[in-house]
Amino acid sequence: MRRPVIVRTLPSLRKAIADLRRKRKSIALIPTMGALHEGHLSLVKRASRQAGAVVVSIFVNPKQFAPTEDFGSYPRNFERDVAALSKLGVDLVWAPTDAAMYPDGFSTAVSPSGPAQVGLEDAYRPHFFGGVATVVAKLFLQVTPDFALFGQKDYQQLKVVTRMAQDLDIPVRVVGCATVREKDGLAMSSRNVYLSPEERQTAPVLYRVLKESAGRIKAGEPMAAVLADGRARIEQAGFKLDYLEARHAETLAEVKGPADGPIRLLVAARLGKTRLIDNLGV
Repeated sequence: MRRPVIVRTLPSLRKAIADLRRKRKSIALIPTMGALHEGHLSLVKRASRQAGAVVVSIFVNPKQFAPTEDFGSYPRNFERDVAALSKLGVDLVWAPTDAAMYPDGFSTAVSPSGPAQVGLEDAYRPHFFGGVATVVAKLFLQVTPDFALFGQKDYQQLKVVTRMAQDLDIPVRVVGCATVREKDGLAMSSRNVYLSPEERQTAPVLYRVLKESAGRIKAGEPMAAVLADGRARIEQAGFKLDYLEARHAETLAEVKGPADGPIRLLVAARLGKTRLIDNLGV
């Protein structure tokens, strides 16, 4: 088992990336905020098959948290994360400090539109995608990867990041990877640790509703009625629903039915103090 090189400053990162490039290695980047779970590790495994070197960034990005959100309490366990990455042969961990990522005087931000302004996550967390797009653009420019891998659980984020890289001509291929789930269907998330035992038993309702709704829509049932039933079931289970929507799978534009294009169902809801999101293709 080989511990990855850990770098915390931009000069050290650039030297490490140059060393990998001298070995003619293609580079895959997995951006994370740490608290790694099997979903993250599945991205690492895929990256290892796809590129000659794997870089994992660990940075809890303050710019994507509102003052009322959980930045201070967001789960952090750096040594455990590094131990897990060591077992998978990761080459490099980029773990900058806040000051390294956002030095004094930092005053530039990426302001995405398109899939970032479709009335889903952006309606509930209007600050979020600006923070995500800014930090991911910086990570792409810092690491200069050939590939960057993201999980599909954060589906709108995947579309925002993909569009951002295309629009800014950043030469990286963004790869979306299937959501990794617990045996009962719950999408793996670092925030699942916030769930009480009782809430953890309830949480898979989101995936069950998505799966049943997708099947009904595919079978030809009216989409509006199916979504109304799904919303009612989620709320009856004890969630505070933010949204359950059917959108075009590529643009996230509103759709009236399967004839409008490939459909993606997206859901966000609060269970106790924990906000869960998920999605599924129809």
